[in-house]
Amino acid sequence: MLIMPIGDVCIREVVTASRGTTIQEACGLMRHHHVGNVVVIEDYEGASRPVGIITDRDIVVSVIALGLTPNVFSLGDLLSHPLVSAQQDQGIFECIRHMRMSGVRRMPIVDHSGGLVGIVSVDDLIQLLAEEMGELAQLISKEQAQEAQTKI
Repeated sequence: MLIMPIGDVCIREVVTASRGTTIQEACGLMRHHHVGNVVVIEDYEGASRPVGIITDRDIVVSVIALGLTPNVFSLGDLLSHPLVSAQQDQGIFECIRHMRMSGVRRMPIVDHSGGLVGIVSVDDLIQLLAEEMGELAQLISKEQAQEAQTKI
């Protein structure tokens, strides 16, 4: 059985920032890049390793809703639990299962040394699966059309 690795379908252009980046700056990055998250990274032996992920929802719930000032707090202040990530050679189905079990909608993808290579979201995976299902549906239609032609 052929298993497509998640590294083949993840988004390679990831918006990143350091722990010291202010919430205000992170919001500016999200707005500029039209994304809903920033992956927090640290340099480790020449590689950018993800240490957390901050979403627009995290900012709303943990900063804005509490009336806190976004230019005073940093991304490091919001990091509260260990990062859940997937290896780039992990299968897509295995990655989906890992996301479900961890309760996360976005997952950084890392190489064997822990370096950031991309990110995948539930939305990305739904789009991929929808495209594959569409291809299968077209196959059924084509098969039916070919069968109808041979009966004439």
